[in-house]
Amino acid sequence: MRGIRFHTYGPPGVLELEDLDMPVVGDDDVLVRVRAASVNPLDWHTMRGTPYITRVQGGLSRPRAGRLGADLAGHVEAVGKNVTTLRAGDEVFGCQGLDRMGTFAEYVTIRHDAGVVKKPAGLTFAQAASVPVAALTAYLALHRHGRLRDGHAVLVNGAAGGVGTFAVQIAGALGADVTGVCSTANVEMVRTLGAHHVVDYTQEDFTTGERRYDLILDNVGNRPLSAYRRVLAPEGTLVLVSGAGGRFLGPLGRVARALVLSRFTRQRLVFFITDPAKDGLEAVRDLLESGRVAPVIDRTYPLSELPEAIGYLEAGHARGKVVVTL
Repeated sequence: MRGIRFHTYGPPGVLELEDLDMPVVGDDDVLVRVRAASVNPLDWHTMRGTPYITRVQGGLSRPRAGRLGADLAGHVEAVGKNVTTLRAGDEVFGCQGLDRMGTFAEYVTIRHDAGVVKKPAGLTFAQAASVPVAALTAYLALHRHGRLRDGHAVLVNGAAGGVGTFAVQIAGALGADVTGVCSTANVEMVRTLGAHHVVDYTQEDFTTGERRYDLILDNVGNRPLSAYRRVLAPEGTLVLVSGAGGRFLGPLGRVARALVLSRFTRQRLVFFITDPAKDGLEAVRDLLESGRVAPVIDRTYPLSELPEAIGYLEAGHARGKVVVTL
């Protein structure tokens, strides 16, 4: 089969399209013929080996695995002996854990009990592939970690990105009063996604306003924690999905400060890393099939142009998701 590998850390030019061995199907695995995958910030961080602390697990001087890609959509080709919920021919979508990345390839194995479920009816493979990591992150941040309730005032910082476009829609579907923060070029798009209020960060600083939020979902990390807390309700929750940081520790310093602050305030400051969650994927699928949530795809690239796809996402101007088709 054909797939993407990289043998040294660096910019998108280190990625190579190679002939690879077919994956071995374990007893708990599903073999998927990948029809589409999507790009996430995780891919360029893994490719570049940054922040450097991630190399402790991924390889100090060169990558141990050299694989990229977490999202996928495609057909089931074969299943392991312990798999009873899926069979050959089923159309599926899902995501890999950090230890099994590699969906930028023609075939991939994925555990049936963690990261793969039947594809939402009515979605193309490209649309379905854009969903798992971003939508699952948004859903878990809002529902599980943010404890979102009907009527809550929710602010999504970075509302036009991959996670943000899903978060605006999911929060609205769960009954929240949603404020989206984005640039001027994306104001109308965020409004069409269902945001009740849209803040153009080039014109207004939401952290200096009078409005208070029960839940803030931060996808950007471009404000100090004290600024977020200023507009967070006394018992509100700040969920940190992303964050700026140095080349060595990345956002870990910011996360550590949030965890310490949480011990001395009624406000909850939460950080989490998304991992495949079958129940979460099924909940997202229900929202998609109901029409209350829809993918936003900015650009689509063939597998051979994955370096260009990652470079475009890394530049920071993508609206919604960037998808790779096979």
